[in-house]
Amino acid sequence: MSKDKKGVWSVTTPKMEPDIYAYTFIVDSLSLPDPSNPLMRSSFAGSGQSLLVVPGTPPQEWELQDVPHGAVTHHFFKSAIIGDQRDFYVYTPPEYDPGSSQTYPVLYLLQGMGDDARGWTQSGYANVIMDNLINQKKALPMIMVFTLGYGMPGAAMSTASFRRFDESLTGEIMPFIERMYHTDKKSSGRAIAGLSMGGAQALLAGLNHPELFQWIGGFSSAFIMYGIAAGGFAKVASIDTAYARSFPSLDASINGKIKLLWISCGRSDFLAGNNNDFMKWLDKNNVKFHKVETEGAHSWMVWRRNLIEFSSLLFR
Repeated sequence: MSKDKKGVWSVTTPKMEPDIYAYTFIVDSLSLPDPSNPLMRSSFAGSGQSLLVVPGTPPQEWELQDVPHGAVTHHFFKSAIIGDQRDFYVYTPPEYDPGSSQTYPVLYLLQGMGDDARGWTQSGYANVIMDNLINQKKALPMIMVFTLGYGMPGAAMSTASFRRFDESLTGEIMPFIERMYHTDKKSSGRAIAGLSMGGAQALLAGLNHPELFQWIGGFSSAFIMYGIAAGGFAKVASIDTAYARSFPSLDASINGKIKLLWISCGRSDFLAGNNNDFMKWLDKNNVKFHKVETEGAHSWMVWRRNLIEFSSLLFR
């Protein structure tokens, strides 16, 4: 930005393609969201970022359109497994009627490291995307559940944290959802997916619980969190060792138990090599999967498009 004679700082960008852009102001080395813009994404441990929606013609799937809208409900609970107070959000489609006996399939959609349970609604616009896809009949009406992905109080990350999150998801959140909402309780009516950290968690939960989930998706998944990298994670002797330890029972028999294993990553993503290594390991174990390679890096611009494509395949 540059300052004019009146002391006003400004900048004019080149033409921007239709999308949702995140930005902050850096003032004297302090990063701050735009105080005049109410549209922002929160951060689990930081100040967050402001958001700018550049509309398209025709409107993009994540833009609010004149269609029936679903509801997003905020729930709180005390996790006996993790040991803290935490929250999750639930999207119900426009036609959902609590008084009806009609059941709906469920997509459990997990956030990445640094975000909180609002990530997929604040930055991903997942509820808006689903409203538009359902209206266009590109996706079946479904319930979506957005969880807080840290398996220990605070944002502590370790392989134990992943295991504890898995226990809370399957032992606390899923029973609550199936008790409070009209859901399809068969594995064919449950999907799980996530981005980055959440993608690694989704595959860990899904592939180790084919009796619970038949639809599994990982977007730019951080498989390095299985114990391959340092920084709170115990290093292992090899990549194969980390995957074998994370999926002790995974072999070709799972191909007949699940309907979709969807793995995507942007070509410019710093985790692209990590994702390729994981897919090579799946090939070695004769596990079938659907590979999606896109343009883009480790960003919501990629993950919103992943959700559009992935959700259109679910529960068919």
